[in-house]
Order: sequence, then structure tokens, then C-alpha cells
Amino acid sequence: MSFLDERDLSFWLYDWLDAEQLTGRPRFAEHSRETFNAVLDLSAKLAASHFATHYKKSDRIEPALDGETVHVLPEIGQALKAAADMGLFAADFDSKVGGLQLPKLVQTASMAHFMGANIATSAYVMLTQANARLICNFGTPAQIDAFALPQIEGRWFGTMCLSEPQAGSSLADITTRAVPDGEDGLGPRYRLAGTKMWISGGDQDISENIVHLVLAKIPDASGALLPGVGGISLFIVPKQLPDGTRNDIAVAGLNHKMGYRGTSNCLLNFGEGTRHRPSGEAGAIGYRVGETGSGLTQMFQMMNEARISVGLGAAALAARGYRQSLIYARERPQGRPLVAKDPTAKQRPIVEHPDVKRMLLAQKAYAEGSLALILYCARLIDREETGQTDDERVRAEALLGLLTPVAKSWPSEFGLAANDLAIQIHGGYGYTRDFDVEQLYRDNRLNPIHEGTHGIQAIDLLGRKILRDRGRALALLGEEVEATIARARQISRLTDLAGLLDESWHAVGETVEALSALDDPAGALLNASNFLTGFGHVVVGWLWLDQACALLAKGGELDAFARGKLRACRYHCEAELPKARQNLAFVASLNTTAGLAPLDEF
Repeated sequence: MSFLDERDLSFWLYDWLDAEQLTGRPRFAEHSRETFNAVLDLSAKLAASHFATHYKKSDRIEPALDGETVHVLPEIGQALKAAADMGLFAADFDSKVGGLQLPKLVQTASMAHFMGANIATSAYVMLTQANARLICNFGTPAQIDAFALPQIEGRWFGTMCLSEPQAGSSLADITTRAVPDGEDGLGPRYRLAGTKMWISGGDQDISENIVHLVLAKIPDASGALLPGVGGISLFIVPKQLPDGTRNDIAVAGLNHKMGYRGTSNCLLNFGEGTRHRPSGEAGAIGYRVGETGSGLTQMFQMMNEARISVGLGAAALAARGYRQSLIYARERPQGRPLVAKDPTAKQRPIVEHPDVKRMLLAQKAYAEGSLALILYCARLIDREETGQTDDERVRAEALLGLLTPVAKSWPSEFGLAANDLAIQIHGGYGYTRDFDVEQLYRDNRLNPIHEGTHGIQAIDLLGRKILRDRGRALALLGEEVEATIARARQISRLTDLAGLLDESWHAVGETVEALSALDDPAGALLNASNFLTGFGHVVVGWLWLDQACALLAKGGELDAFARGKLRACRYHCEAELPKARQNLAFVASLNTTAGLAPLDEF
């Protein structure tokens, strides 16, 4: 089976987001709707033939450490080789570095196929692309040639090394040191020493080399590390050095996860002295990217790309779970209509039961709403990079910055809720390994933590993107939301839904106004998580209504596909937007019950 509905993708790309319009821009002039469709068709086939086939096996046979090297399931390497041959790693890169120069919108839709088929194997692609893109944007020509091009070709894989055991997400507290060690053709050279935790793809035996992007601090003249984030720099630290020798990087252990098990996850020691350079000095060799002290700013590019990719993966897992539970509900006979008068009547498929319909419709609203959100963000990236006016590019950048924490967290939170419902529809079979839905849930449970927890994203959204920004980006989003509401008010079938969205958007404004009036910035963030959940519901409600406008603008008789979209839109507006207003009202009340609770009361 296809793990994504191809009719959905066609509607989103062409009827709603107008992907064809992008071919009129110089960057994408070599492409057409035909080439876009060819990429998507090949992606669906390759995902089914090479990624899905080892989905359960890679969950059962985890990566193993033999003392020095991590070994992963060989089928993972075979799938990634096929993906590299297809050009998946190079999809949206510039042609000058060997890329296919596809729009981000099309590349994202392509990647959704692979993530739906096997999220763990797809993670190697996502990390490698983001790693190579950072080097292309901030590295020297020599660094691009040496470290980015092999990743774009899919021969080398990449990682991001941020967190440390004692620091977690608090990057100001990292202690990995980078001591100057001269300079060569690849730039300023350093020796790194420290430990990095939770490194996805940190070691494996399926690529020719691994390029680690490592955050570290350069000590001052006294040997002390600068406090805070200002002293953080970024380094390229390859597993194999340009001369072919092994760098001083050791795998100290593997983390055994509940999901994403095919993606190795490592504790890495840099410069522990297990491998010495000919000079006898210990330390992992790394090459600084850009200026000293700019590491976190540079890494934010990779982090934000990864955040949207996490949201995409969560949405794809939710969509797969929805499709599989829909098939099961249609085929599984159990029970009879509540008003059946004949006890000998045949059992009916469970899809006919009202509560099962409710669960299916909720899944559809969550999964397809999440995918719509991610694809909309991908379209913003294309607008930011290829906009025909400064205003278009600036506007897209502001909207993307505002929506990135939502794109990461809302699909992660409610894609998981969709997977929970998929298990429920399967009944007892749902929590057995005979069906995929329990693994989909386990895989998706990692996403609310990946790339910054829900709480961290909430503080970013409310604290930085709204309050510190003084609502400028929020006002731009408001213009988009209000334009959709105005269109919907002109369509009789959507008038009432326009009113529900309008009421919810006003609740967002009232909440922000209440928080902006506080003198205490920390107090405004006490219930930031509730704000993110409510705000995300409103954003997805807006996107559902916008899609409904696109569907009805075509006129004519509606088929089952269109009617299903409209019903999911109505469900979200009627059943989910009231929850958004409840969350926003709670935040606006400035409730302190949890946020200021004394520690001794827990």
C-alpha cells in the first residue's frame, strides 16, 4: 500500500499551494509539473520497495556496538544507496553542487513518502541534507568540496552534535573544548575534547564517512571557557580525516530507544586519547566553520530545518496510521447497529459505528492538518528563497520563523494522538506486534522530544516570536488568516466555519494582549505550552478553512474526496477550535497554579 494518499498530495501541491507557479521562477525553470510528478511517483515506489520492506525488521534488530564500530541492519544501507542513486540526498540543492534544484515544496512531499514508510531509515537522509546545507551556506569553498559534496551525493552521512550529558537542551552549559591547532587548506584547525549525547547516526557502518557538526567552546588565554552561548563555535569533525586516518572519536555507548530503532543513537567521546595523531597529541581534529562565537547562530539553520523535518515525520506517521486503521475498520466485522431488531443479523464492519467514525475523523483532521501545515511551511521556504520582491521574501521569512515551532510541535503532539486512536480502532490487535500501529505510536512518541521539547518550542513561539517581536510576525499571519475568513464568508457552506475561526483568532489576539501588558516576562511564559497547543489548533484550523475555500472555488459537483476534506475541516472547526479557545482563555487568565507551585508540594 502507499502510505500517503496521492490524491491528497496532488490537491495540496497543485490545487492549494500552486506548485506549478514555481516553474515560472528562474531557479525552477528547468522543471515542470511532469518532472514534479515523476519525482513523487518514483519516491512512492522506492519507499515501498526499499524502505517499508525492513520497517519491522529494523525495529526488531537494533544497532549494535562491537566495541569500536556501530553496526546497523544492512537493508538500511541498501535502501539509502537506492535513495542516493535516485538523487534524494541532492533533491533541493543547487545544481552547482550537484543538486536537482527541486522546490522545497516538492522535496518535502517526496520525503513524506519515505518517512511514512520507514522513519528511522529516513532520518539518515534528513540529517545528512541539513548538515550539507549548513556547510554550503557557511563553509569555505574548500570545506564545501571536501565535506558537503560527498553528503549531497549520498556517499557520506552527517550528524548534528549539540547536547551533552550535563547540559541537555541548555546549550549555554556545554563544556566540549576546541583548542587551536594551526591551519591548513580546509581552514582553522582545532583539537576537540568532550562528550556529546543523543547523537542520531553518530556511528554506523553503511556510509563511507560521517561528518559531525559539533558545537564547542574555544578557551580564552587562561584556559577558561566563556559562559553563555556567545563563546560557542561550530566545527566540522569527520570520522575519517582527509588523509584517510581515523579521527579521535569514540563511541562510548548506544542509547536503546522505544522507537526510531533503526537510527543509531550514540554517546560520543571526542578527543579521549584512544587515537593519537602522529605528533602524539590527543584530540579530535575539527575545522571551524565561519567566525568564532557564531556557532549557535549557524547551527540554528540546521536546527530549524530539522524541526520542520520532525514535524513532517510525525505527520507522515499519523497519515500512515490513519490509512491503516481505516482499512482495518472497513474490513473488521464486529457488532450490529444499536437499533438492530434482528439478533441474528450479520455483524457489520466497525467503520459503521459512530465512535469509530469519530476516531477516524479525528485522525484525518490531525494527520492531514499536520501535513498541510508542513507543506505550507515548505512553500514559505520557496517564497523566501525565490520571492520576486523584497516584500515577498521578508514576509515569507517572518511567517516561517513564527510557524516553525508550531510545525515542529503540533504534528508531534497531535500526530501522536492520531496514532493513539489508530491503536484504539484496532482494539486488542492494536497493541500487538502483528499490526504496525503500535510501532507507529512508539516511533512517533520520540517526536515531541526531538529537536526541542514542546515546552521549549512554546517558549520560543510565545517569548521570542511573538512577545519579543512585539507581534509583528503575528500581524502578518493575521492578515493571511483574515483573508481566508473573508473568502470563506462568501461561500455559503463555509460561513459558519469562518465565524468559528474568526472567534478563535480574536482569542489569540486577546491572549497576547493580556500577556503583553505584564511587567514580568517570565510570568508571561508560565503557561506557554498551553498557548502553543491552542495557537497550533487555530493555525491548523485556518489551513483547513483555506483548503476548503480552494476545494469549493473549483465549482461543480463534489466527489467523495472533496466531501471528506470538507467534513474534516468542519470537524476541526467544530470539535477542535473550542479546545483552542479553552487553552487560550486559560493562558489569558494568568493562572499560576502550576507555574508558581512550591517545590515541596510535589
